Amino acid sequence: MTALYLYPLWLRLWHWLNALIFVTLLVTGVSMHFTLNWLIPFDVAVPIHNTAGVLLTGSWLLFVIGNLWGGNGKHYLINLRTLPKDLIAQTRYYLHGIFVGAPHPFHVSAEHKLNALQTLSYVGVMYGLMPVLILSGWAFLFSTSLPETLFGIGTVWIIAIVHLVVAWMLALFLIVHSYIITTGETPTTNLKAMVTGWHKEQSSG
Repeated sequence: MTALYLYPLWLRLWHWLNALIFVTLLVTGVSMHFTLNWLIPFDVAVPIHNTAGVLLTGSWLLFVIGNLWGGNGKHYLINLRTLPKDLIAQTRYYLHGIFVGAPHPFHVSAEHKLNALQTLSYVGVMYGLMPVLILSGWAFLFSTSLPETLFGIGTVWIIAIVHLVVAWMLALFLIVHSYIITTGETPTTNLKAMVTGWHKEQSSG
């Protein structure tokens, strides 16, 4: 059995706080979008959603700062040279190998805690989709200060579509992420790691 301390306390606290904020945004956003007053009354959902959006902005900034100065950023570096081969191997494992007991093509190390598919998806989410979600959310808050049209289309309508599409993409990521959590050595291995900070797995030797 090998054990690696891969998730420092700040990262674990950030992870669970960010998850709580995003779920709050998701529930209140769905309630507002579909006018589900039986879930959360509209006039209650709006201030909660806005407050959670501000908190998400702070949370994302903490994540970026933590990656820059906390040492976690090295795990998000993409090796373009080996990326195609690694992606194929990891995708084949998730689609087939995991169901027939094939060995995992990637082994966690102190330098690389994320496989190629995880790295690519996390970089896309945290440095691609999340900033767009945050910026479009702030644009909503200050929509009265924006021009009425953009390229001949209503500015608020464009912002709404962008915000909605990105939100649903992140919701899909959350679902997939929740499933991938269970694909460790045991269904709870990865979850325990994000609680204790220690990643444990049987030694290959």
